[in-house]
Amino acid sequence: MKKIQMVDLQSQYYKIKNDVDNAVLNVMDSAAFINGPEVKSFQNELESYLEVKHVIPCANGTDALQIALMALDLQEGDEIITADFTFAATVEVIHLLKLKSVLVDVDYDTFTISTEAIKKAITPRTKAIIPVHIFGQCANMEEILKIAEENNLYVIEDNAQAIGADYTFADGTVKKSGTMSTVGTTSFFPSKNLGCYGDGGAIFTNNDELAHRLRGIVNHGMYERYYHDEVGVNSRLDSIQAAVLRKKLPHLDSYNEARRKSADFYDEAFAGHEHILTPKRAEDSSHVFHQYTLRILNGKRNELQKFLTEKEIPAMIYYPVALRKQKAYYQESNDADFVNTDKLLGQVISLPMHTELDDEQLKYITDAVLEFMG
Repeated sequence: MKKIQMVDLQSQYYKIKNDVDNAVLNVMDSAAFINGPEVKSFQNELESYLEVKHVIPCANGTDALQIALMALDLQEGDEIITADFTFAATVEVIHLLKLKSVLVDVDYDTFTISTEAIKKAITPRTKAIIPVHIFGQCANMEEILKIAEENNLYVIEDNAQAIGADYTFADGTVKKSGTMSTVGTTSFFPSKNLGCYGDGGAIFTNNDELAHRLRGIVNHGMYERYYHDEVGVNSRLDSIQAAVLRKKLPHLDSYNEARRKSADFYDEAFAGHEHILTPKRAEDSSHVFHQYTLRILNGKRNELQKFLTEKEIPAMIYYPVALRKQKAYYQESNDADFVNTDKLLGQVISLPMHTELDDEQLKYITDAVLEFMG
């Protein structure tokens, strides 16, 4: 059996090696390393795939979030509501811009931000909501957009983990994750469902004026060369990474389908076990399984991780500490308002999930989990 990895990027690369190698060599031959034609072509192709008017490529997913916030004319101390259960980048950018993060609880079954918690957290200083499409499916965007409209709030989708997911509104309208709000952001970190071979990110919007501003901010605040109209940053997707992404984008749907197939295998293996809860698939969102995350109910999650490590099966805990209790982002809080988050912190464990898992590996993984759980 092939060695089991949390993410097997090497095997994925070998399947498209010739295409990727030729694309990278073409960039080398052209010497158009920054803002070259590959970047523009990738931008256009991703706009078509997402059915969004504007894609603004940038250097990484964290920059994408920061630049999105920079473009919204927020003032120091303005409040941004987001989930307590997510990666730190989501709140990191809020604090870098001297805004105030207001962390709230998540839904226990889907791990996404609780709409009831959002409602309770709104104050006169609230200016935006950042829902995180965590682990591969969309937050409850219909309700979030309704709350935002009622309270005149921006919505910034953190879509680093769910690119390619579809969200279906009550009227039957279907939108891609990251394209439903004021602005959406994503990461092309290598382990993402659409990952490059370094760092990369992008911002999405259907607002022409906002798109223009975002394009200036990513490039030192310039709309005309050497004329700096506002404070910007230097955040560009380089041509080599764009070339790689162009070759991988046509495979994204099949990559996501391969992940779903592995998730189906896991679901079936663990179905009905009294101490294992498999990931819930929301009715309004497809799931692209950036992570396959179990909840272990018998209090032995850490022991299970150790057991799997001994079996040479990687398993990760995303995330072990609530953001509100991190030293950098500490927030005075009532634990009674974070029942789901705090429960998840002690239960979640993510199993290997990538496009190259085969049935032999999946059986070995599930057999090991069931052996330990009894």
